[in-house]
This record gives sequence, C-alpha cells and structure tokens, in this order.
Amino acid sequence: MAGCGVAGGGAGDSGTLRLVAAEYGDNPANSSKVFWDKLTADFTAANPGIKVEVKLLPWADIDREVSRMVKAGKAPDIALMGSYSDFAAQGKLYAANELLSVTAEANFLQPLADAGSLGSTLYGLPFVASSRLLFYNEALFAKAGIKEAPKTWSELRAAAKALKDKGVKYPYALPLGPEEAHAEAMIWELSNGGGYADSSGNYSLASDQNIETWNWVKGNLVAPGLTGPTPPSQLNRADAFAAFTRGEVGMLNGYPSLAHDAKAKGIDVATTAMPVSDTLGTGESPPAVGVADWMMAFRQNGKRDEIGRFLDFVYQDKNLSDFAGRYHLLPSTVTAARTPSGGGLDAKDTQFLTALRTAQLYPVNDPSWVTVSDTIKRNIGRAVEPGGDPKAVLEDIASQANQATKKH
Repeated sequence: MAGCGVAGGGAGDSGTLRLVAAEYGDNPANSSKVFWDKLTADFTAANPGIKVEVKLLPWADIDREVSRMVKAGKAPDIALMGSYSDFAAQGKLYAANELLSVTAEANFLQPLADAGSLGSTLYGLPFVASSRLLFYNEALFAKAGIKEAPKTWSELRAAAKALKDKGVKYPYALPLGPEEAHAEAMIWELSNGGGYADSSGNYSLASDQNIETWNWVKGNLVAPGLTGPTPPSQLNRADAFAAFTRGEVGMLNGYPSLAHDAKAKGIDVATTAMPVSDTLGTGESPPAVGVADWMMAFRQNGKRDEIGRFLDFVYQDKNLSDFAGRYHLLPSTVTAARTPSGGGLDAKDTQFLTALRTAQLYPVNDPSWVTVSDTIKRNIGRAVEPGGDPKAVLEDIASQANQATKKH
C-alpha cells in the first residue's frame, strides 16, 4: 500500500480523499488492505467523483508519521490511529458535529464518546474497541484443584500458589514490559479503587490506592515467584499471550482476540472480571479497562463534505461489524454492537461488550497522554523489581507526568 500518494501535497485533487490507517493484520493473509480495498471501491461506486487512497502503516510508526505529515503541512484528510487529542488541542481536527448527522454522533457507546471528547466536543471518533478481562486456563485450574474463578486479590494469590505447586510456568503472567505495561497497570490500580486520573480528570498516578496496589503485587505475587521465570518488567504482552496459547499460563489479563487464538490452539479458556482488592471487597465492581482506536478528520485540506460522506459510509453497521469481526474486536456504536452482521458476537465477545459499556478508558483526551503513557510503560515495571520501591517509582512517574502536562 506504500506509494498511494498519501505524502502528496495539500488540497491537491479535490475528488480524492487520503486516509492513513494503522495495519491491524499481522500477516499478508489478514492485512487490513482487503477490507479497505473493498470498502473504498464500494464507497466510490455509491459516490462517483470521490476516490479514497489508503496508506497502511504499522502501529509502531503511525503516530509519529502522521505527526510528521501534519507538521510538514501535508496532513492526510483522515487518520485511524491510537491518539487524537494532541491534534484536537491544536485546532487541527473537525469536530464530529461538523461531519456526522446527529443520529450518527449519538450512536457511539458512551464511555468511548466520553474518551473521544475534548471538553464537551467529540473529535476522536471511536472506531473499534476492546475491554480487558481476567483469562484463566480451565484445564490448569482443574489440575490444581481450583474450583472457581478468583473474585478477590487473596483468592487470586491462592490460585496462583496452587498453580505454581502443580508446576505451571506462569501462574499469573504480569506483563509490565514496555510494550503495553500501561494497560496491566491500570487494570490492577482500578481493582483497588485507584487509576490514572481523579474524578476531575487530573492525573493521580501516585495516589495512596496505587501505592498500596503495587506494594501488594510486589509482596504477594512477584516476591513469592508466582509471576513466572521472566521478570515482569521484561515480559511483554505479546510474549505473555503466546505463552498462554501454549498452555504455560494459569491466569492473565486479555482481550477478545486472545480467547479466539487460545481456542484455536486447543486451550480451554474462561474469562471473568478482574478480582478486586480485599480492601474493596466483592460488593464493589470497579470498571474494566477499555481501549479504543480513533478516526479523526483534518481541517487542512478543507474537504469537510467529502470526509463526512465517507465517514457516514464507514460507520454503517455492516462495515463496522465486518472490520471488528475480522480482528475479534468490538464495534464502537450501539447499533453495530446490537446487530452484528455475519457470525454475530459469540458468548465470550458479549461478555467483553458488557464490560466495555461501563469501562474506563485511558485519559486519551489529555494531550499529554501520549508522553505520560510512554513514561508509565518504561517505568512501572521497576515498582515490582527486587529492591524496587513502589512509592518512589510512582512519585517519579507522577513528577514526569506533571512536566508533560505543563508543556501542553
């Protein structure tokens, strides 16, 4: 897909829209190219005179590349990627109400619409999403004599110990490596009533609850060797998932596609809500972590009408469900989630969708989040290392976050 002319000049051909999108596939057979080729051909057939050129970029490069294009005055018309708020804060994006009908804008699932808004204005249009639940290997649970899914941290620790006693390599896989440590960290912090932001939306990274969380994880899971042979700060999510599909992991936090991958490898997997801290108790049900990817439209080339028509087409239930289904993700709209086309949502996907409806997302609407999430990814693993001090590590992360906030 390279060489589709996305890096071309400003307004250029008024009849051509340029979309830069992340590549969701992990091999040529499941590349997103197949989806976009068909969708753009169908759109042009229905809207003669508007062509859409698509450039796919790897997740590792897309945020940086799009930022570079915008700085160079060569913004694409539309981008699909992981962050939007920096561009919105700079006034570079169309708001949803300039592009979509009132009905289409009101159709996004509420937690996603909230996370896509700066102030009360929606700029990041949620595209596909996922939520996180605790996965466990049913065969390993049976072998270890664990009768039911853990509901509290102490039950999780007891299950991990029983799994370790039966020789399970990773009783609880704790991926705090730099790939996606911010997801695992937020799951644990929410389950103790903490998290990344307070009720006013300000960062609360070194709160008492968060410090208590990491002291508990370090003392109760990492120190007794219940997290496996790889130090958590070096264990990346992809490696933890691969170990789960090999049957080497008792428990870990995951999202819908892992359930399908594990099933394909013959692993009997069950999912449940993340256990809560004993301080909170089982009467409390903290939100799951939700993650969304964002569609955004740039003002630079002035193609508001064409972009609006294209996005209306993209967000039709059948198109959104088709894309979500390809990658075992969840559609971002109420109607596509309710009436998925094709095979529909299976029982496991429905559990993730239920969690997503009340999920908490990263503070993606804070323009400093890109920097802050990177700081968390690179540092949170130090909190559970031998000799690591959770309070000092969290205070260091909080101090760097304050610096990042001041720059925006």
